Amino acid sequence: MIVGLGNPGRKYERSRHNAGYMVLDRLAERWGITRTKEKYRAVIGEGRVAPGGPRVILLKPLTYMNESGKSAGPAAGSSRIPPERIVVVHDEIDLPFGEVRARLGGGLAGHNGLKSLKTGFGSADFWRIRVGVDRPDSTDPERVAAFVLGPFTEGGEEVRELIESAADAAEGLVEKLNAVEDGEEEMNS
Repeated sequence: MIVGLGNPGRKYERSRHNAGYMVLDRLAERWGITRTKEKYRAVIGEGRVAPGGPRVILLKPLTYMNESGKSAGPAAGSSRIPPERIVVVHDEIDLPFGEVRARLGGGLAGHNGLKSLKTGFGSADFWRIRVGVDRPDSTDPERVAAFVLGPFTEGGEEVRELIESAADAAEGLVEKLNAVEDGEEEMNS
């Protein structure tokens, strides 16, 4: 299961905080996952990454980000997907714009969406694709919130490259997780 974090509604559509939603939309496009349904307070698409490839569930919580665990947790539980088989794609202000990193588990760095997912999954041991969106020149919580909830100021091509890079990272991680499940290799975390 791949969970893209963001906030619902047109107001947030192109915001830094919706990088996870944007990456999920790109993955759905790449993989031809066009049919969706609303369930578990989320938009869910299911399909394969390629003909004969691994099955995936793409989930965009329709809750606000800080309550995403209330959506993703029940969806993962119902599908019997353990946290270590879940990939969460989210914005990361502690990475420079354009940088993308993947990791298993780790701290939550004050990210309320990740905190909610830890509660929803019962563990913080899920995979993360951290999408670098940069940070403002302030630690004032109101300025930081305005920054991540506001639209990208970088050019459209730069944003497309960031989303493409994060989608590549998610796709590569799905392939590695599938290889481990098939017993082909061991994962390093």
